[in-house]
Amino acid sequence: MSNVETFAGQVVTDIAAAFSGVMTNIGHKLGLYKAMAGEGWISSQQLAAKTYTDERYVREWLNNQAAGGYVAYDVETRRYNLPDEHVPVLADDDSPLFLVPALEVASSLWMDEGRVIEVFRTGEGIPWSDHHHRLFCGSESLFRPGYKAHLASGWIAALDGVAEKLAAGGKVADVGCGHGASTLVMAEAFPNSTIVGFDSHESSIATARQRAADAKSQGCVRFELASAKGYGEQGFDLICFMDCLHDMGDPVGAARHARQALKDDGTLLLVEPAAGDGVEQNLNPVSRLYYAASTAVCTPCSKSQDVGLALGAQAGEARLSEVLREAGFRSVRRAAETPFNLILEARK
Repeated sequence: MSNVETFAGQVVTDIAAAFSGVMTNIGHKLGLYKAMAGEGWISSQQLAAKTYTDERYVREWLNNQAAGGYVAYDVETRRYNLPDEHVPVLADDDSPLFLVPALEVASSLWMDEGRVIEVFRTGEGIPWSDHHHRLFCGSESLFRPGYKAHLASGWIAALDGVAEKLAAGGKVADVGCGHGASTLVMAEAFPNSTIVGFDSHESSIATARQRAADAKSQGCVRFELASAKGYGEQGFDLICFMDCLHDMGDPVGAARHARQALKDDGTLLLVEPAAGDGVEQNLNPVSRLYYAASTAVCTPCSKSQDVGLALGAQAGEARLSEVLREAGFRSVRRAAETPFNLILEARK
């Protein structure tokens, strides 16, 4: 096989994955994966009956899933099986490895393709608020399980003395909170603390308030419409930037504002996409995903704002630490990490 044919095979694999991503999202929304989880070998007729769907469509969907290795197929019984090790990724909404919501984000990129093409030509930006709404809901659903699994018990616990302060009753700002997934996780974990979510996107703040009402949050949690350099409150024990600093036009200014809003012994928690410091360290599937999102969403978001530094979603620890030190933080260290996240702690 020639090099051209080998590469064509690689592209066919990518195109098949793009087509099949729609099938994966359909499987999630119709509850097909959940219906298969833990059931062992199941026929298309049984799955259709369990999910109140049409058998012929279910059978074709199952064959797509089998061709991609998402489900197993037994040729003798013509039955299908969702392996147990696939359940956390495809069927468990609370798993930190639940990845299906990333397809909602991917769909928003297709919806906004024309705008992205235009900013390539003009060098301008695209405000977060101008993207398709599937980006907002997809981001919330994608990040929430990781926050539930790691934010309080892993990341905050790794910060010097912060968990103890919040357990006793501290004050926290969640800057760029979006729909409030991380804010509500902290409110549940630290009910004695005051947790304030700030975001400049009005509809996201409205959604966050509704999420808090739906969750019947027990702690003192509230959401305010404010930019990363526009909130006026002071005296925070902890200020968080959850997967958002690289989206900001002036991340140095945002971090400097946070430093001024912290108590003297306060802490900044920065959660960013996992990345090495050089492109050569990021030539892998996870970074490929992040670079795509950064091209279509993160970089245009930053370039739509004042300064427009455009850090990108793969800035890496060295560059992020440089930003925090330029903002005036004297101590910056890596506190934790996951396959998808880099977690930095900054102190005055």
